[in-house]
Amino acid sequence: MFIIPAVDIKNGKCVQLVQGKPGTEQIVLDNPAKVARKWQGKGASILHVIDLGGALEEGGNLAVVEEILKEVSIPVQMGGGIRSLDYATKLLDMGVERIILGTLAIMNPETVKILSSEFGSERIIVALDSKDSQVVVRGWTEKTDQNAPELGKIMEDNGAGGILFTNVDHEGLLGGFNIEPLLELLNAVNIPIIYSGGVSTLEDLSILSKTDVYGVVIGSALYKGTINFEDALNYEKIS
Repeated sequence: MFIIPAVDIKNGKCVQLVQGKPGTEQIVLDNPAKVARKWQGKGASILHVIDLGGALEEGGNLAVVEEILKEVSIPVQMGGGIRSLDYATKLLDMGVERIILGTLAIMNPETVKILSSEFGSERIIVALDSKDSQVVVRGWTEKTDQNAPELGKIMEDNGAGGILFTNVDHEGLLGGFNIEPLLELLNAVNIPIIYSGGVSTLEDLSILSKTDVYGVVIGSALYKGTINFEDALNYEKIS
């Protein structure tokens, strides 16, 4: 189980939002590339970068992503506002190790097949963001009529190399999470699943380490200090 620190970017800064809602910034740091370099220095083996500005259609932060790619040598998985094949291709060509497709993949699963065929399925992750048990899109602002296990199977069939499952109901609240939706998804698909949402204590990591989850993204808990990153890495080594 990989411990994956989150670097969420909005207006050129590293931020942490509550449940992805604009205006709920709890952490605002000026230099995302410096933050990324810090996590690498502490021992991170993967970095999770989300362009919140792109996801919310407020304008992207591509220049900041480029700066992060120059600053770190570990793999970067990146999502947020990837709404076209051209932009997905651009990110993969510029050095993003794995792109995270949300709205684009769910609205048009064929794009997953196209990108997986061209770049390799291991570089294509599909984000399934669940709110009230239904998958949401467009920066968590619109609900679909499908749940994560249903869409997970569709994405696996179309060549996705992994799934990022975010429990939006718990995102940014530091209040723990409900394990059941994750277990249902793990039982439904055979590709790697990365979990995100509500992870706030080492006990949460202990629970996740007992599942077959591939990795866990941690944001607010690291920035607010409720989880010490070096302590979290102990679960990466033993699981």
